[in-house]
Amino acid sequence: MSEKPEKGVEKKGTIPQLLWGAGGIYACYMYYGSLQEDVFRFKDADGGKFTYVWFLQILEAAANVLVSFTMLAITGFTRGIPHELFSVTGFTQVLSKWCTNSALKYGVSFPVATLAKSAKMIPVMIGSLLLGGATYTLRDYAQVAAIVIGTSVVSLGSGKKDTPESTYLGMFMLAGSLACDGLTGGVQKRLKAKTAEKNIKLKAYDFMFWTNLYMLLVAIVAAFMNSEISAAIEFCNKDSRIMWLIIKFSICSALGQSFIFFTISTFDPLVNATVTTTRKIFSVIYSILFKGNSLSPIGWFGVAIACAGVLADISDKAQASQKTVAPKNKDIEDEAQVKSSPSLKHKTPA
Repeated sequence: MSEKPEKGVEKKGTIPQLLWGAGGIYACYMYYGSLQEDVFRFKDADGGKFTYVWFLQILEAAANVLVSFTMLAITGFTRGIPHELFSVTGFTQVLSKWCTNSALKYGVSFPVATLAKSAKMIPVMIGSLLLGGATYTLRDYAQVAAIVIGTSVVSLGSGKKDTPESTYLGMFMLAGSLACDGLTGGVQKRLKAKTAEKNIKLKAYDFMFWTNLYMLLVAIVAAFMNSEISAAIEFCNKDSRIMWLIIKFSICSALGQSFIFFTISTFDPLVNATVTTTRKIFSVIYSILFKGNSLSPIGWFGVAIACAGVLADISDKAQASQKTVAPKNKDIEDEAQVKSSPSLKHKTPA
């Protein structure tokens, strides 16, 4: 299911810029995904596992705040920020990340979690259908079905044997994460509309800083309410390896977001969507091949189905983007023809 491309001037960066942006996204987020698995698979000398998800969110958000604050200190902060909407999107995004990490904590494999998160269009479609006024093509439904069915098949074809309670709770967390993604999308649309109405031009690092700042505040409050901070610090002090994994995980998140914002500001949003989506596919394949997530032939078939649904979504975005650019180019050609044609240039209305 494709979203309507934003109107504006078509962005065309250079090949070196594309290699820099795409390469940075791939490098940071593929390592990010690998570290994410390592954090929730980690066991100390006593067999204890890392379960302090809010503490992890604090450090990740703090790293993003630090990087974006540094960039804004150089480029300047934007006035008139709609903090009420940034606070809401910060809340929904940190809750979405908490749900995803909790799913991994409860035993959902990384490939299943990553493929399931690619189905962000599901809550959007459900909300639009319930509220009315939305229409979707058969291809839209087929794309969603492919991702859902493929992810289910991957889950069934996984070599992991978790307890039913753990598996069900993990899948429930993934459903919660997708619901938060749907809410985030709606709030972000309102945020863009409000800033456009007030003629406020937000920079990429404005989004990164304020969103992560509110994510950080929510995570700190939640961690204190769940008594996670002291327990997490004690756990990390027992074995410094887990703290090093978390630090690298947080750095990859901050650098990855910076590369994403660079790509968005330099190229058409479709380029960024293509890079980030295909990165997820390669992360899934890497996890299966090198992180011990064994799959049966049926599981591999599920990966193929889910990836087909993801790639079909990219194709839809590409077609929608071309439809937006084509009329604009035609208007330019018509204008040029009028200027170059003497008969049209001096024609007086009847």
